[in-house]
Amino acid sequence: MLAPVPRPPGSLAVRCSRALLSPRSRLSLLALLLLSAGTLVVLYEPQRMLSSGWPSQSGGAGAVLLFGLAYGVCAAAFVPRPVLNLAAGALFGSAAGLTGALAGTVLGAGIAFTLGRVLGQDALRPLVRGRWLTAADGQLSRHGFRSMLAIRLFPGVPFAAANYCAAVSRMRYVPFLLATALGSLPNTAAYVVAGAQAGSPGSPAFLFSAGFIVLSGLGAAVVAWRKRHGLRAAVPAPGPEREPVLK
Repeated sequence: MLAPVPRPPGSLAVRCSRALLSPRSRLSLLALLLLSAGTLVVLYEPQRMLSSGWPSQSGGAGAVLLFGLAYGVCAAAFVPRPVLNLAAGALFGSAAGLTGALAGTVLGAGIAFTLGRVLGQDALRPLVRGRWLTAADGQLSRHGFRSMLAIRLFPGVPFAAANYCAAVSRMRYVPFLLATALGSLPNTAAYVVAGAQAGSPGSPAFLFSAGFIVLSGLGAAVVAWRKRHGLRAAVPAPGPEREPVLK
């Protein structure tokens, strides 16, 4: 039998596979996925399905698990987390609602981090230039856990933006997910308790949770203002160019 003739290294199949797996192609796929997810959120508003269209016959641990899975997918698709947290409290109460919401938060962050790391990191890392981007990338790469913990504790940075910025940096999975779980716990609990106590807005639990949400928002604004000056000082501004001295 005749031996099969090997394809030359520059064949059409090899070139097509390289083009499809190139950083730009993967980044385009990520952009298409994010655009599709955002469009679906605007058109179908899945947060209303979670808050008012949940099956009434479902309950127990299985319902909380199902809610956590739906929460994670919706959070990765840009559904606002405060709405999901309020729905968790209204549907399952404080304890079970917090369990489902926190699990969904970590799942949604992990989905977004994986998409950003696999599809976007290689194409976006060469674009990390400038004082602000370089300082933020260095902070996340060198001090990933404490940086992400601070971002989650003070919700000034949008959830999706923090996920994809961490994915583009050199931050590792475990510190990212652990910091997300710990840092998101206080604010998530406040929203879940507020949702669980929405029927009695004058109760101490509702007033405490609402006050915590307001104070955390103010704290986030203060921290963002201070970090703004810290990032400016982290990377020195380029000095003025000197004209050559003619001898």
